[in-house]
Amino acid sequence: MHEKVLLVDDEQGFVEAMEKRLAKRGMVVRTALSGEAGLEMLQAGGGTEVVILDVKMPGMDGVETLRRIKAEFPLVEVIMLTGHGTVETAIEGMRLGAFDYLMKPCEIEDLVAKVGKAALRHQGHEARILQAEAESIALRRGD
Repeated sequence: MHEKVLLVDDEQGFVEAMEKRLAKRGMVVRTALSGEAGLEMLQAGGGTEVVILDVKMPGMDGVETLRRIKAEFPLVEVIMLTGHGTVETAIEGMRLGAFDYLMKPCEIEDLVAKVGKAALRHQGHEARILQAEAESIALRRGD
């Protein structure tokens, strides 16, 4: 299905390993090592459907990054990755609009399944928006 994923995490080794593992499963993966860099990548375009976002990062943390993503890119789905001490933060992320969260380290198949579901939700939202736009154009033209 070639889900378009942006992986945002400050641990370079983790990012490189996950990028390879997700790409092997047919996903188109871009990576960023900070919340700020992730937002810049989204602003540059590329059709990202799902962001996999670490909660605990220096500088802009995952919750603030999530707030900014949802404000600027409301259709992009976000899966939060959290360590043991930050489950409450992940739950706060769910309240702020995250699609779901996983504990780190997570099983790759669990992550792949969540990314697939999140991408389907994203595509459904986009399809409904396109349908509404087409109906609006048809009404204006009198079709």
